[in-house]
Amino acid sequence: MKTMKNIDSYGHVRGESLFVDDVIVRQDTLYGLVFDAPKAHGKIISVDYSEAEKVEGVVKIFTYKDIKGENQIGGILPDEPLWAEDEIHFWGQPIAFIVATSEAIAKKARLLIKIEIDELPVITTAKEAKEKGSFINAPRSFNLGNTTASFEECDYVFEGETFSNGQEHLYLETQGCYAIPQENGNIKLISSTQGPTSVQQITARVLGVPMHKIEIDVTRLGGGFGGKEDQATPWAVMAAVAVQHLKKPVKHILNRHDDLRMTGKRHPYESTFKIGLNKDFKIMAFEAEFLQNSGAAADLSPAIAERTLFHATNSYFVPNVKTKVFSCKTNLPPNTAFRGFGGPQGMFVIESAIAQAADKIGVEKRLIQEANLLSENDEFSYGQIATQVEAKNSWIAAKSKFELEKLEQEVHGFNRENNQFKKGISVMPICFGISFTNTSMNHARALIHIYQDGSVGVSTGAVEMGQSVNTKMLQVAAETLGIHPSKVKLETTNTTRVANTSPSAASSTADLNGKAVLMACNSLIGRLKKVVSKMLSVDISFVSFQNDTVFVENKKSNLLWEDVVAQAMLKRVALSENAHYATPIIHFDKTKEKGHPFAYHVYGTAISTVTVDCLRGTYEIDAVKIVHDFGNSMNIGIDIGQVEGALAQGIGWMTLEEIAYSEDGRLLSNALSTYKVPDVFSGPNTIDVIPLETEGHELAIQKSKAVGEPPLMYGIGTYFAIQNAVKAFNKSYIPKFNSPFTPEKVLMALYQK
Repeated sequence: MKTMKNIDSYGHVRGESLFVDDVIVRQDTLYGLVFDAPKAHGKIISVDYSEAEKVEGVVKIFTYKDIKGENQIGGILPDEPLWAEDEIHFWGQPIAFIVATSEAIAKKARLLIKIEIDELPVITTAKEAKEKGSFINAPRSFNLGNTTASFEECDYVFEGETFSNGQEHLYLETQGCYAIPQENGNIKLISSTQGPTSVQQITARVLGVPMHKIEIDVTRLGGGFGGKEDQATPWAVMAAVAVQHLKKPVKHILNRHDDLRMTGKRHPYESTFKIGLNKDFKIMAFEAEFLQNSGAAADLSPAIAERTLFHATNSYFVPNVKTKVFSCKTNLPPNTAFRGFGGPQGMFVIESAIAQAADKIGVEKRLIQEANLLSENDEFSYGQIATQVEAKNSWIAAKSKFELEKLEQEVHGFNRENNQFKKGISVMPICFGISFTNTSMNHARALIHIYQDGSVGVSTGAVEMGQSVNTKMLQVAAETLGIHPSKVKLETTNTTRVANTSPSAASSTADLNGKAVLMACNSLIGRLKKVVSKMLSVDISFVSFQNDTVFVENKKSNLLWEDVVAQAMLKRVALSENAHYATPIIHFDKTKEKGHPFAYHVYGTAISTVTVDCLRGTYEIDAVKIVHDFGNSMNIGIDIGQVEGALAQGIGWMTLEEIAYSEDGRLLSNALSTYKVPDVFSGPNTIDVIPLETEGHELAIQKSKAVGEPPLMYGIGTYFAIQNAVKAFNKSYIPKFNSPFTPEKVLMALYQK
């Protein structure tokens, strides 16, 4: 089954797959629309809803005064109201919720609302926030060895600064929810969320009801990328508040412009570094200070900041490390989870530090990279000891299989022969930890039903959002039960069937939920083997299930799967099983900032080549050649697809996608005309992905390593390849580490004096 296709593909290409906006609505459904802040910071003097309320078809306009529970949607920290009360903190902050008989009527009413604001100073950058002492929480720091003493002994010491911009999630399906009243004051929310339990918990808090009154159901998402882990919640809660009052269904789907304006992005980071090397190019000491632009509320910023520290040294062993991160409070929409969850921002800084060191010393960057790759039993700055390390293996494999030295010679030869066009090449290793860094979140459940006709229903806490987790869950169930995949159905993700779930995030969804499915199926198989043992009078250890048939001592019998299930029903054997899986081994002590937070690490190496048009500043990505650590992939087709998609998203973040706010906090990149994402012409002309030969890891489902987030970091390599092409053209160019490296920035760099 390792070549099983995505089970959703057929429905997707035919337009038959169901999303929130496809749900057939009840005849009495109402429609919601948010009225949001037209300024970034200020005191609310007055809001006049009178003209809006007069519009025919407007049912009610909800504000914080209508909340029966708490006006609070903060998860990690209770610092974010559902609707603003006396003060606004970012442009786009929800103030009220218009409910009308149609969305068009709600839009008409929104234009008639009058608000008076006493404006206050606006902070838009992390550096300014730090200067003014504006923080979300206390800073965090990881330390290893003694950097101060080590720098004194280094042959080379360099300092610099970097900036990495935010990134818009731009999921195809915008945020949305359909809220439906049920009996006895219960409410069902069909939500586009990566975190069903979070939506359930916070809805209950705001409504002032127990969690069991709120049911969350998710069929699938049209993309998430982290943007629906925490930020899908408010839109569902608003609809639920309206249902609580009106006792009618309320549908709330954001249009693209509202979604862009009101939601947070990947965090921009302003960072400084200091790196020290000896004469053999060994990195002896590394210090970094990360200024995270968190936005106006915590959201998931503290956890994202933590992961930046976890990944601050990427694939390298550095014996002396001192890293510190500040979550800076600004007047922007609260920034949030995005594929990589702070890891890419950390990796960009050390890659920039190495690039600066190489430039100053006058050597190829890859010589420093190769000299410092992790080895077995090296210690990370957070105390975990590296095991089953594939950093050097992936590097050597990429270098050999893709003939790196030959590629470099071709680049140098091309550059000697051409003036207008220059090529650049770079190597990007990755090391990414797999687990939620909050240890308590590393658990999952599965509920499996075998029906009396032999068909199977599988419920988990995994949310399908294009990563094909449903396909992998089906594979685990079908393979473990020994039946054809057509007999297995993946149910929607529902908080009534599977409660208290962790969000589908951190690249851990398949591992956690797959292990739970495996446990449940094994329990069911154990019971059915006992049934067969009695039916055939054979020892239970001889019994197995394969291809819908019972095998005895690996020989096919005449007993079919359906026969055994029917007999189990007659014998009153339980054909339902609920299993709970919690990742073993992992732990982390935040008081000491030491522990073993990750189940395992994913490794890989990418070689990127680009061609820059030195007249125009435009560029083509010629090729990205990757050796990736899939472990023992359970579905290589799906996994390679994830690598290619993540790579494209990483390239977009590093080269094209530029978030821009005005000084007064208004989003300027507020449409696809002003926010550029990679299209078919801006992706690599060639992508080669070779699986690294490895046994995988026991804590990965079927030893198949997580693949959602790690490949995004390969995109960082394109930044440095472009930079190397610029250096080949402009000998006066002094490298700056400011991403994304847009064509405009490239053009200026080409002619920098």
